[in-house]
Amino acid sequence: MSEMPFSERVYAHTGHVFAAGEPGDPKKPNRVIEITISDGPGTMSYTPNKIEVRLGEQIRFRLKNTGDLPHEFLLDSFANNAKHKIEMEKNPDMEHDDPNGKRLEPKKSAEILWRFTKAGTFEFACLIPGHYETGMKGIVVVK
Repeated sequence: MSEMPFSERVYAHTGHVFAAGEPGDPKKPNRVIEITISDGPGTMSYTPNKIEVRLGEQIRFRLKNTGDLPHEFLLDSFANNAKHKIEMEKNPDMEHDDPNGKRLEPKKSAEILWRFTKAGTFEFACLIPGHYETGMKGIVVVK
């Protein structure tokens, strides 16, 4: 029986396959990337909204919601985020505290430690209804 690669294993606690890699190891070195989450009249965004990382690199995302609304940071494939967006439309108050995603209340901060084990382009997004459509999305390019 062949074993599924670790980066595509289903995590028992969530039942989710992480397309973009795996939760990081706090004992190993990491690069810190600070992401500001903001909102204003007619706009919502992440700064930066494009990030490049090396295959196998471990990143500590420091997330800071400077806005007046709650927001999410959910790192996954475009397809998985599209599926989750549909779930969020049905349950907009869904809480996230997963290895690949956090929900942040206004003026709050959080961290995600992530190791990128697959090359490709992945998406981070806020899937609270209306936020994605207003520009709250970005990409991670893994080379």
